[in-house]
Amino acid sequence: MKKDILICGVGGQGTVLASKLIAAAAMEEGNVVHSAETIGMAQRGGSVTSHVRIGEAYSPLIPKGKCDMLISFEPAEAVRNLSYLKKDGLVIVNATPVKPTTESLHETGYDGRKMIAYLKEKCNVLVVDSEQLCAQFGSNKYLNVLLLGVAAGSGALGISTEAIQKEIEARVPEKFVENNRLAFESGYAYANQQA
Repeated sequence: MKKDILICGVGGQGTVLASKLIAAAAMEEGNVVHSAETIGMAQRGGSVTSHVRIGEAYSPLIPKGKCDMLISFEPAEAVRNLSYLKKDGLVIVNATPVKPTTESLHETGYDGRKMIAYLKEKCNVLVVDSEQLCAQFGSNKYLNVLLLGVAAGSGALGISTEAIQKEIEARVPEKFVENNRLAFESGYAYANQQA
């Protein structure tokens, strides 16, 4: 299999864990995987970008215009990284914005809606209302695995649900495994409903 997946968001949303789950599940299925993170000021709410390249590649970083799937945990981050997406690629984006620090200094009214509208104009996009979907788990901390479920349910990820669930069990602390499993299944079902 040959697949380039870019995961982006802001610090604390779980993008790195999501990329590790994808990479490990792809390796479990016998694929060669390269991955890299660019995290910058992530601990202070800054941008986080993870590149996962499944199949042979010369670099762990995805070239611009070559990404098959962009999974974005925040609308502005999806727009910021849109240049990586190939023409027929898929964007999966969380509709709930994370307001930047500058918003608290000077209210700009950023609510992510203009970003979502822009994405709908420019590419194939699947918008996820994470607040609604995560409410059943009592926390948005399951957003990363929920979006991974959406990616798997879209049919574009190319990795079996069994391999991903096996990695969730192996890499998530035991007391959170069940909710993460349910979040994955909820995201998967959501993608199927949208199809």
